[in-house]
Amino acid sequence: MARSGGFEVAEQQQQQVVLSRQQERHYRLLAELQALVKALPSACQQRLSYTTLSELALALLDGTVFEIVQGLLEIQHLTEKNLYSQRRQLHSEHRGLKQELFHRHKEAQQCCRPHNLPLLRAAQQREMEAMEQQIREEQRMMDEKIVLELDQKVIDQQSTLEKAGCLASTSPPTLRS
Repeated sequence: MARSGGFEVAEQQQQQVVLSRQQERHYRLLAELQALVKALPSACQQRLSYTTLSELALALLDGTVFEIVQGLLEIQHLTEKNLYSQRRQLHSEHRGLKQELFHRHKEAQQCCRPHNLPLLRAAQQREMEAMEQQIREEQRMMDEKIVLELDQKVIDQQSTLEKAGCLASTSPPTLRS
């Protein structure tokens, strides 16, 4: 019986030491956050209350939110890299189409009789303008797809963070603050 009581006391003392260290780390993080806030413009400082900073320090101590944010950041970087690659691929395809059309036009001009050259050039100009219009439309559609996909990623990220206790919002003023 005396042994188990001794173990309980030792365990309680160990827990107090751990709690004391956590509290020290919390105060240290809170002080660092307060120092960072002092460097911000006063309008931003007013939005960050002591309670908010304290909760942020606790979240940093916990590490869970930090790990979630790190995972979301990695996913975001991979998504951005993939979308950039898709856009670059489309641009490369368009460049190839333009070069191909240019070579076809050049060949046709070399084979054309001089008196038909103005008509051929006018037709080629219309063909080039039509292709450029098509390219602009495809690029616009790709850009819209990219924006929609990034918007969806933001919604997914907010949903994930909301499950971890963070505030989710689509309000631009809230997102900026």
